[in-house]
Amino acid sequence: MTTKEETLDRIQGALAGLPAKVVEPRDGMPTLEVDSDALHAVLERMKLGGGFETITLITCVDHLGAEQPGPRFEVVHQLYSIANGDRVRVRTRLTEDEPSVPSCVDLWPGAGFMEREAYDMFGVRFTGNPDLRRLLMPEGYGHHPLRKEFPQQGIEPDRLYREWDEQRREAWEPDGAVGKE
Repeated sequence: MTTKEETLDRIQGALAGLPAKVVEPRDGMPTLEVDSDALHAVLERMKLGGGFETITLITCVDHLGAEQPGPRFEVVHQLYSIANGDRVRVRTRLTEDEPSVPSCVDLWPGAGFMEREAYDMFGVRFTGNPDLRRLLMPEGYGHHPLRKEFPQQGIEPDRLYREWDEQRREAWEPDGAVGKE
C-alpha cells in the first residue's frame, strides 16, 4: 500500500505541465481539481503515466443553492491503482448552462455506463461518448431526477411510466396488441 505522499509524488510526476491543482478534501483522499478542457489529458496521463489503470466511479454533484458562489455542477472521477493500492479523485466544476466534459470511454470502455448514469440523472453531457442516452429513465423523459430543483414527489411518474411501458410492450407483442387477450 502506498502512502499519500508517494501517491501525490507519482501524480505530480505524471501530470507535469498539465493544469491540475491538488486540493485537500475532508476525507484525505488525494484530489485534483481540473478544468474541463484539460480533463481528458489529465485522465489519460493518470492512466498511462500515473499507474491508475482502473476507473471506479464517475458521478456528479449539484451545488445549486450552495453558500459559496461558483459553478453549479461538479463531475467527479475516481481512479484506482491496482499495482499501488491507492485511489485518486479528479473533480471538474461546470456552470449550469450547457454542462459538459469530455468522455473517457476511449481510456476505460466500462466508463460508458457511469457517464450515461450521470447524464441521465444530472444532465451533464459527456462529449465523445458513442452511446450517450438515458440509462435509468425513459428516453422521452424531460427531467434529470438528481438535480436539486427536481421535486421530491416526482413529476407525473405514473403517467410517464405507463406511456413508456406501453411503448415498450408494443415492441414485444407480435400484433401490437398490448393488454388484449
